[in-house]
Amino acid sequence: MTEGEARKTLESVKEVTSDVQFVEGNVAKSEDAQKYVKEAVEKYGRIDVFYNNAGIEGAVTPIGDYDEEIFDRVISVNTKGVFLGLKYVIQVMQKQKSGSIINTASVAGILGQGNLSAYTASKHSVVGLTRSAAAENAKLNIRVNAICPGPIDTDMMKNAAKKYNPDNLQEYYNLVMEKVPANRIGKPEEVATLVRFLGSDEAGYINGAIIPIDRGMTTS
Repeated sequence: MTEGEARKTLESVKEVTSDVQFVEGNVAKSEDAQKYVKEAVEKYGRIDVFYNNAGIEGAVTPIGDYDEEIFDRVISVNTKGVFLGLKYVIQVMQKQKSGSIINTASVAGILGQGNLSAYTASKHSVVGLTRSAAAENAKLNIRVNAICPGPIDTDMMKNAAKKYNPDNLQEYYNLVMEKVPANRIGKPEEVATLVRFLGSDEAGYINGAIIPIDRGMTTS
């Protein structure tokens, strides 16, 4: 997200609690990932839950026409950004011998997704990173799971619609909804509920899971 969007989110959180901290950075840069982890530990002394939610959609175009620079940027943010978050947060959680990490993959990390090759490849890699991290750290009481949202009403969805047909955004929405049995777009709050559960002790026996939240999209 942009700094402005992040600031807006910060103000929303402050309506609930003043105990919040904002750290600006690029998730694809090692020094920035180390910075947000360091500042979290300095403020709170530990990291109990990490929502690893880096992601951009990239271009909406066939592989044969896909721009190489855009492909590299998507992989840098969506794959390397998630990797760096895992790398430095896991180091803290290994010392604690506890923690829960929730990575954001996508239904595109389970299924093929036409015209979104870089995004699909990056989300498949998030699934792989999740399983590897879960296997490596299970004995240290560190849980690593991934959520796989279907179409969710976010700015990313709107951006994809603009790239598909800037003159008719609804065309993209209709195309996407045809793939969802419930024929509707999900809400961010529905995703947040799953993330909150996976971060809690109630999900203490869930590790290495790849969980769709797509109203049945991956079943059809």
